[in-house]
Amino acid sequence: MEAILQIPALFFSIIIHEFMRGYAAYIKGDDTAYLSGRLTLNPIPHIDPVGTLILPALAYFSHMPFIGWAKPVPVNPYRMRDPRYDMVFVAASGPASNLALAFLSAVSLKILSLVGFFYFSFSTPFYYLLTFMVYINIALAFFNLIPIYPLDGSQILLGLLPYKALQIYERHIPYGFYIIIFLALAGIFKYIIVYPMEIVLKLFSLMGLAV
Repeated sequence: MEAILQIPALFFSIIIHEFMRGYAAYIKGDDTAYLSGRLTLNPIPHIDPVGTLILPALAYFSHMPFIGWAKPVPVNPYRMRDPRYDMVFVAASGPASNLALAFLSAVSLKILSLVGFFYFSFSTPFYYLLTFMVYINIALAFFNLIPIYPLDGSQILLGLLPYKALQIYERHIPYGFYIIIFLALAGIFKYIIVYPMEIVLKLFSLMGLAV
């Protein structure tokens, strides 16, 4: 039952992440994602064998938070007005969309519990689904903010680092995927992601959105 609810929620969250990156690029003047048919909520064009299938499976069997990514939406920075800094906006839009989904899910939990919608209770699948949406989207946001290529955190740093630091930082790019897989297999992501998650959940609790 858990997997039946978790997998669609994970895919939906990842797809929203990539859609928002494509839309942010579109706002900044790059219509590459639109022209390539990737500015869509249809899940099929967004599936990436490693990020959408293999990595979530590793996360599930290693009992760590679900993490992953969809096939990156094609973006051409040179079609933007300010390629380097506009890419920071594009990269940040993905994690921001996940945090927004987490917040909306927490608000939905609060509203539905107050009005007793469909005899809403802690034991219903719908409650479990919304709760999972809160946790998975916070986890996805902070996972994607890790500064390892090709995650969004690396794109943000590539746009913000001064030139000398950028030259050093770029050396890890050819090995980025291998570093991510190693950290996933070693279970290290659990420690990188869980503590920021706890901070966000405490902020939600202070707003009366305890999950």
